[in-house]
Amino acid sequence: MTNNDIVPELTNGEFDSFVKGETVFLDFFAEWCMPCTIMSPIIDDLSEEFRGKIKFGKVNVDDNQKIAQKFEISSIPTFVLLKDSQVLERISGSITQDELEEILNRHL
Repeated sequence: MTNNDIVPELTNGEFDSFVKGETVFLDFFAEWCMPCTIMSPIIDDLSEEFRGKIKFGKVNVDDNQKIAQKFEISSIPTFVLLKDSQVLERISGSITQDELEEILNRHL
C-alpha cells in the first residue's frame, strides 16, 4: 500500500505486542491484489471511526508469511477481528463499508 495509509502495516517482529490484550482488526493484503487496493480506503475510514475502540493493522502476506500462516490465510483480502488474541470474526473477500461497520459494531 502507500505511505499515506492511516492504518499501520505490521511485521512479524511487532505483531504479537500489537495484538496483545486488545480488540484488533487485521487486514491481510498484498500489493498486487486489486480487491485489497479497493478495500484500503474503507479500512482507513473505519479505523478513524472506531479509533479508541478497535486497533487496526495491515499485514502484507508476501512480506509476513509467518503471520499469514498462523491465521491460515489462503485468499486475500481477508479480514480478522481479534479480542485478546482470539478470533471473533473472519471475512474473506471484498465487503461494503456498511457491512463491515455492522460486523465491528456487533463486537463493541
